[in-house]
Amino acid sequence: MAPAQHRSIWRVAALAAALGAAPALAQTPAPTAQTAAPQTTAPPSVAAQTPAPQVIRIGVLRVDRAGLPPISRLEMPPADLGLVGARLGTEDNDTTGRFMGQDFDTTEATATPETAAAELGALIGAGVQFVVTLADDATTLALADHAGDRALILNARARGDALRGADCRANVIHVAPSDAMLTDALAQFLMWKRWPRWFLVAGSHPEDTALAAAWTRAATKFGAKIVEERVFQDTSGARRTDSGHVQVQAQMPVFTQRAPEHDILIAADAAGIFAGYLPYQTWDARPVAGSAGLVPRSWHPAMEAWGATQFQNRFEALAHRPMREEDYQAWLAVRMVGEAATRARTTDPAALKAFILSPEFQVAGFKGQKLTVRDWDHQLRQPILLTTGLLMASVSPQDAYLHQVTALDTLGIDRPETQCKF
Repeated sequence: MAPAQHRSIWRVAALAAALGAAPALAQTPAPTAQTAAPQTTAPPSVAAQTPAPQVIRIGVLRVDRAGLPPISRLEMPPADLGLVGARLGTEDNDTTGRFMGQDFDTTEATATPETAAAELGALIGAGVQFVVTLADDATTLALADHAGDRALILNARARGDALRGADCRANVIHVAPSDAMLTDALAQFLMWKRWPRWFLVAGSHPEDTALAAAWTRAATKFGAKIVEERVFQDTSGARRTDSGHVQVQAQMPVFTQRAPEHDILIAADAAGIFAGYLPYQTWDARPVAGSAGLVPRSWHPAMEAWGATQFQNRFEALAHRPMREEDYQAWLAVRMVGEAATRARTTDPAALKAFILSPEFQVAGFKGQKLTVRDWDHQLRQPILLTTGLLMASVSPQDAYLHQVTALDTLGIDRPETQCKF
């Protein structure tokens, strides 16, 4: 057979096969609504699969007391002092919390000493069981007693040693450093500098007297000698008038003259009445420290070590101002709750409090080492920055001072000294 004939036969056969198959295709029933597509169940949405986050409610209560403005207008407290620190702490908590199924809700409140108890009651009534307080010693103690076992108080301002001693409360954790911690931190540095002779000038207010007592204790503890103590009486005169510097220039040298030989003048001015006037105005050419000059602080806006630069930048982007001590302490208080929730994997308030007070708890504070809580007075251990107006001069504890548990316990009231009885 010729090739052309073979190709023709193949085409005819193919055409016949196609025509023969057509009826079979035509007999196939058309898809119906019931048979066209198999029934499928849509997968549940991600939102339906993910359980609702567990909410941890934190309150921030700032109690403002009326009083004189600070000596320098540069020290005027911003309207959001402390509150922005808590907001940044909440943001940091949520960054980790969202992966743990935890949501942190922070409620802010401001009050006077007269309205503080009512504001605290409102927070507790709204389900808040962790309250960060920014208040003085007396108000902090009153709020702790008012809260009782209904809320855990995280003290982010009050520094009185009595709050950690005879007036301690089991429902309070002290995030702010105590007077004893601050004075011990500076005392270590002064002894390292070999400046053991101190001329102590204290204010006339009760908080000044308490701070002066802390300086006396620090001198005894580290082997310094207070050559004399004088009291600067607050006469409530004009401090920020056009002639203020003229009065200071005439009065401070006279007030400080005839002091025994000393290495440094220590100012105990918790009320903020006179210490800022002392540098460069003393009778003898001596440095000033304590409440002015070289000042021990929990935080300083010039702090850059241990990753603090990024932390400072985040706060400044949020607040549009440098971070102050109250901001840092409020941030740290909020972070303590968040860190406990992350590590303990719970939102139960009782379990969180127990974990914060346990040896397993620690929190990072951009200070080069872990921060933990003392079980005998609920004080947060932390390094103390020794600062000038522009820079950080040193950090205590100093290397020369050792402790059988942690060098941080060389600052403040150690276990054998405590008067706290929960």
